[in-house]
Amino acid sequence: QVQLVESGGGLVQAGGSLRLSCAASGRTFSRYNMGWFRQAPGKEREFVAAIRYSGSSTFYADSVEGRFTISRDNAKNTVYLQMNSLKPEDTAVYYCAADRRAMGLRTVDASYDYWGQGTQVTVSS
Repeated sequence: QVQLVESGGGLVQAGGSLRLSCAASGRTFSRYNMGWFRQAPGKEREFVAAIRYSGSSTFYADSVEGRFTISRDNAKNTVYLQMNSLKPEDTAVYYCAADRRAMGLRTVDASYDYWGQGTQVTVSS
């Protein structure tokens, strides 16, 4: 079992930056692929970014490619999402998730086994 706790959300103006963190409990974090998802009001949860357990590869949604960067520090059991050039349409609750099978970088939320409680990101225009 893995517990995930996100932090770092908040209110920022368009064009600004935020860094989200997701701290994981347990000793198996380094075996899991990790993902970030987001859900805006009235919309379905959508994939944002994913990173391999080793950190050797990443994948991004088209909507954030070039603006967001996912990274991880396995020694600290933490995955990060650096968000730059934020837009009002990035406003959402952001969730981190863990994929214990780690067979590939997944973009479907059903592929992930463990979820955090989410952190709110609001981008004002």
